[in-house]
Amino acid sequence: MIDCDVLIVGGGPSGSSLAWALRDSGLDVQLLDKHVFPRDKVCAGWITPEVVSTLRLNLADYAVGRTLQPFHGFRVSRLGGREVHTKDSATPVSFGIRRCEFDYYLLQRSDVTYHECVSVKQLVRDDSGYVIGKRFHTRLLVGAGGHFCPVARSLGAKPGGEETAVVAQETEFLMSPAQAAACKVDARFPELFFCEDLAGYGWVVRKGDYLNVGLGREDKHHLAEHMQSFCEFLKARGKVPYDMGRKFPGHAYLLYPHATRRVVDDHVLLIGDAAGLAYPQSGEGIRPGIESALLAAQIIRRCQGDYSSAALSRYEHRLEERLGRRSQKSVSERLPGWITAFVGSKLLSTRWFVQNIVLNRWFLHAHQPPLTVE
Repeated sequence: MIDCDVLIVGGGPSGSSLAWALRDSGLDVQLLDKHVFPRDKVCAGWITPEVVSTLRLNLADYAVGRTLQPFHGFRVSRLGGREVHTKDSATPVSFGIRRCEFDYYLLQRSDVTYHECVSVKQLVRDDSGYVIGKRFHTRLLVGAGGHFCPVARSLGAKPGGEETAVVAQETEFLMSPAQAAACKVDARFPELFFCEDLAGYGWVVRKGDYLNVGLGREDKHHLAEHMQSFCEFLKARGKVPYDMGRKFPGHAYLLYPHATRRVVDDHVLLIGDAAGLAYPQSGEGIRPGIESALLAAQIIRRCQGDYSSAALSRYEHRLEERLGRRSQKSVSERLPGWITAFVGSKLLSTRWFVQNIVLNRWFLHAHQPPLTVE
């Protein structure tokens, strides 16, 4: 049996960032994932300058042999409504990445010992930690396996049950030369299309000759029909190829204010989408996932081997300091739906609101400085 101090379940950005942050801690940290890396991951795929800063990424190094598409603004509209272009920034406001490349890069950079093709089917807690499938024993178990993380389930999470999750469908593919030449999407400006009822939004993100198309809603009913209608809308405007002929894999995640998952217990904690940390308006989960990993690393170091729920509770407090209290409701959630839709349709046609609220606050969180930890 493999014995370690910290075992991370999930090799995405949050899991690998935690391993990276603990690389010089003196702890025996290991990671396991059910996939073989590099692996495909459904995600629109962009990172903000704050993520670059927090992870101390060398973009010149990252760009060698990988996709790194600078974004200088966004184009935003309500479906069928007036399209608003945000200011063309002289410096990139975000960067388009492919998750199959980005996740593998972070995992390799972490220099962690990782085990692939390991599905977690049995978790047993003992006096000193957890036994996983009679193969691993760890003093601290970290769930970083996304919305359906088995560690989150062991703490009582019920994906697909009482949780109100965002459900999304999307695809990413390499366009043929003819498709790329005909595509009217400017790679410098991702395009966002809010649904008429404002229950979600669709997107088209071009990264060189790769195109990512998707739609997510906090309403799982008739998602396939919404997606099909959205694609027809895009095809009619020359934004996606008529012959793209792709299937749209689905995924789910929890918005931070709506998540009710426990994130700590004796010898266990959750980070990233396993904890339900996606930003409420955009659904973006990479930045809060990475920040949760770095906060967790700070607490793990301070615990000095005491992984009781009382000691780990400091991690939950740090999350609230960074992301706010989960129970807080936005103004729009307190209003009747028809008022929200009416007001939203007016605001989404104004450049000031799109630039300062939709882009800078909701999607980029530019008002919040990069996370710094001791």
